[in-house]
Amino acid sequence: MNVVMIGAGYVGLVSGACFAEFGANVTCVDVDASKIKALQAANIPIYEPGLDDLVSRNVKGGRLKFSDQLKDWIADADLVFIAVGTPTRRGDGHADLKYVYAAAEEIAEHLEGYTVIVDKSTVPVGTAREVHNIVSRTNPDADFDVASNPEFLREGSAIGDFMRPDRVVLGVQSERAGTMLRELYRPLNLIETPIMVTDLESAEITKYAANAFLATKISFINEVAELCEKTGADVHAVARGMGLDGRIGKKFLHAGPGYGGSCFPKDTLAMIRMSQDAGATSRIVQAVVDVNTAQKRRMVEKIEQALGGSAANKTIAVLGLTFKPETDDMRDAPSLTILPALLEQGACIKAHDPQGMDEARKELPNAIQYQESVEDTIADADAIVLMTEWNVYRGLDLGKVKSLMSGDVFIDLRNVYERGRVQSHGFHYSCVGR
Repeated sequence: MNVVMIGAGYVGLVSGACFAEFGANVTCVDVDASKIKALQAANIPIYEPGLDDLVSRNVKGGRLKFSDQLKDWIADADLVFIAVGTPTRRGDGHADLKYVYAAAEEIAEHLEGYTVIVDKSTVPVGTAREVHNIVSRTNPDADFDVASNPEFLREGSAIGDFMRPDRVVLGVQSERAGTMLRELYRPLNLIETPIMVTDLESAEITKYAANAFLATKISFINEVAELCEKTGADVHAVARGMGLDGRIGKKFLHAGPGYGGSCFPKDTLAMIRMSQDAGATSRIVQAVVDVNTAQKRRMVEKIEQALGGSAANKTIAVLGLTFKPETDDMRDAPSLTILPALLEQGACIKAHDPQGMDEARKELPNAIQYQESVEDTIADADAIVLMTEWNVYRGLDLGKVKSLMSGDVFIDLRNVYERGRVQSHGFHYSCVGR
């Protein structure tokens, strides 16, 4: 099958490379000519474990190409995926769909023969219908269907999520479109992946509802963590007691500094706006957003308290900047809220992240001092703040760490360490909900 993937960002590049691995002939198209040139030179613009090898293998196999000229590839395409950005519009939470609709217009101009146009980007309910309307207006004679195939890729494990998904959701207009998409995903039949075929609107809402529910679990356990701190309970024990209930499950019940990334912040806000536009309520999701915002502020207060009431004139070693490990993504990372607040109090911040420092420099104040090693970061620091639970931070030699520092405060915002072990090395230990 001939597949065109419009957008060579995170979703488009991972999806395109994985479809090529399935055996499809894939062309990833992007308007950013410099990005395409980099990809053609085997320079992957994002960090995702295993992606460079996957791309290289399929480029060498002739199944994966890159281009900045959409018009050259549409006519021969069986399926055209729209995987462009849908950022939150500043100030109102609505998803900005201008890139999706622009792609739809350009696709329509070059269609020849039956083609399935697939929304892969996360888009509000009704978008697929509007894409259909745009294509019909632009090219009344076009033979096409529009489908919705939302992605459920976790940064840091996206290739595994694509190759071994919990489910594939296909929102279609016709049996013909459903057959085409099922054929594309046929390799997943070998592992008996559930493939759910539904209507366009249900597929669109499924993506938002899934992400909002996962974000709800995070905000819920963070509220429970505050209660545990005030009553002497252990949020790890509480979360385990909850998670052993099969109706609840243990995933996403990890207390910490709040969620971030490219999906949860954007999708929760978009779901609230969709509900408002439809005349429905979204009180739970609004509370989730409010709790997450408050949690990041609470982490600033926790650090202040651990430092004796103020971060002024303290040197703080921050380990981890990205919103989660195994990615260089800084979008809505808790560090973007916490570190500027500490700087405003007069703290000196030294920071390290295995993959995220280049992106962090674009987003965080210039006053932050970036270090190339963990040792340089913690040297002469008054306190450590473990912000992101990268593996390199999970097995620190605490005796050596203590000897390098000038202070003795260890603030573990990811609950990686056990209190007794850290305290046995002479630290004053602070964590979340324990």
